[in-house]
Amino acid sequence: MSNVKNYTEQGGEKTVIGGTLEILDGAQVTGLFTPAAFQADSTASDIAGLVSDFNALLAKLQAAGLMETE
Repeated sequence: MSNVKNYTEQGGEKTVIGGTLEILDGAQVTGLFTPAAFQADSTASDIAGLVSDFNALLAKLQAAGLMETE
C-alpha cells in the first residue's frame, strides 16, 4: 500500500489530488474556469436598486457557468 496522496495515473489521463493543491502567486490555471463578466460596485441608494444590482451579479455568474440556473 502506498502513502502517496497526489499522483498521475499511468498514461496521464487522470491526476488525483488527495493532499493539498497550492497555486502560488504568479501561477496560472488555464482551461478550467470562465471568468464572470465585470460587475460594477453598487451605488444603490434604496433596496430596489440593491436588488437590481444583486440580480445583475447573479445573472453574470450564471452566464459564466459559475452558478447553476433554475
